[in-house]
Amino acid sequence: MPIEPSDALCRLRVLERGTTPDAALALFDDLPPLTVGDLLGRWVGRGLPTGHPFDGLLERLGWHGKVMRSSEDVHPLVFRGPQGRLVSITPAWLPMGAALRVAPAVPHALAAAAFRAVRPVITTTRPQARLRTLEHRGVTSAAMVYDRLPVIDVFRRVDDRTALGVMDVRDDPQPYVFVLERADPRQ
Repeated sequence: MPIEPSDALCRLRVLERGTTPDAALALFDDLPPLTVGDLLGRWVGRGLPTGHPFDGLLERLGWHGKVMRSSEDVHPLVFRGPQGRLVSITPAWLPMGAALRVAPAVPHALAAAAFRAVRPVITTTRPQARLRTLEHRGVTSAAMVYDRLPVIDVFRRVDDRTALGVMDVRDDPQPYVFVLERADPRQ
């Protein structure tokens, strides 16, 4: 039986206080799928704290969210740049394996300073991912496939303005779980 959006949102709000990977995935598994068309637009993102090495890190780096203009024109990592301007970065320049290993040991303030220094070099206007429909955890739903990284973000519907995402990274047994909310059209 599908979960009602109001129940899904209540469960999500509780988990946002801090949770386990299993509890986050239990909510994900209870949510209905999304279509590629459902994901088109601008999204504001935030991590769901599950104990993953990336918990809080993207936010500290200035992560704003994702922009999905079409199934072929997707910007998976959009950050606040100088003067608050939104900029997309090239994820292929990020060493995912090393980041997963060292993230728990590196203070977020140090990571943020290093990221600010390299952000101008990895900023891009070109799409860095595509949207596809695929099966994940037994359900077919919309997913973001990164162009040059072994990463797939899979999405499920919380309500009409909110999606729950699971970042599936090759060789990382624990997924990074995050929330996307539709951006205000002025953002």
